[in-house]
Amino acid sequence: MESSPLISAGLPIALFIIMIGIGMTLTIRDFRQVAVYPKGMIVGTVAQILVMPLIAFMLATLLAVPPAIAVGLVIIAACPGGTTSNLFVLLSRGNIALSIVLTVSASLITILTLPLFTNIALQHYMGTEEDIVLPVWKTIGMLVGIVLFPVAIGMVVRTRNPEVARKAESIVSIFGGIVLAVLIVALVYGVRDQIWELLKQAGPATILLNVAGIGLGLAAGRLAGLTQRESLAVAVELGVKNGTIALMVTLTLLESSAMSIPAAVYGVLMFPIGFVLAMYGRSIIPISTLQSKP
Repeated sequence: MESSPLISAGLPIALFIIMIGIGMTLTIRDFRQVAVYPKGMIVGTVAQILVMPLIAFMLATLLAVPPAIAVGLVIIAACPGGTTSNLFVLLSRGNIALSIVLTVSASLITILTLPLFTNIALQHYMGTEEDIVLPVWKTIGMLVGIVLFPVAIGMVVRTRNPEVARKAESIVSIFGGIVLAVLIVALVYGVRDQIWELLKQAGPATILLNVAGIGLGLAAGRLAGLTQRESLAVAVELGVKNGTIALMVTLTLLESSAMSIPAAVYGVLMFPIGFVLAMYGRSIIPISTLQSKP
């Protein structure tokens, strides 16, 4: 279940380029809008940090999954949105500034909450408790290097040369779509010998967790009075998780291949489901809406 060189080396480079392009679609005003009207950030953060792990506990109980799978399910649910969530929000025409803020804030908060939920799950399902510690500086460095820095570069380009930024927007969407397609193929190919066994063990629970997260984001957004673009950003952040962190916890810190199964399955399934959500977003949000953000 280890990442191939294509994923471990190629994906960060591709994401860096994509995030520059995403930055070209943003202005300081977009982030100021999120700060002035923080409802989307509050709804998304609470749902990501608190509600998703609780849903995982509920699914694990209802489906009576094996203890190790249950722990792994809680771990992936407690992980923040991945950096690729920002790309999915771009493709779905959601609020990109809100997505970036949610990615960064949730990633920093889960440094505290992920170990907490992991230990609760270990105690509840396995009868054990371990001291889980996430690498704080590595997490912050990843966010700065792959999210904040390239976005800042893109925003500077937009400020100095708006025409170049406008031309780059469609190219970024196409490139992003290609990257995600290649990623799905690489992930499926990497587990081709185990895919049916993995799906049998953790498929139903992980699919339900993913769909529940997306549904929660859309429903909570509507109930909270968020715009369609804000609701889509929240839904994507809840559905597209940082599986790398979950695999690091289960394989490196807990040294359990069984617990890593939900993260591996989720990491494969969230991309095609994310594509469907992106197509849904493009069908309900006209491109003209992007001219009047958020």
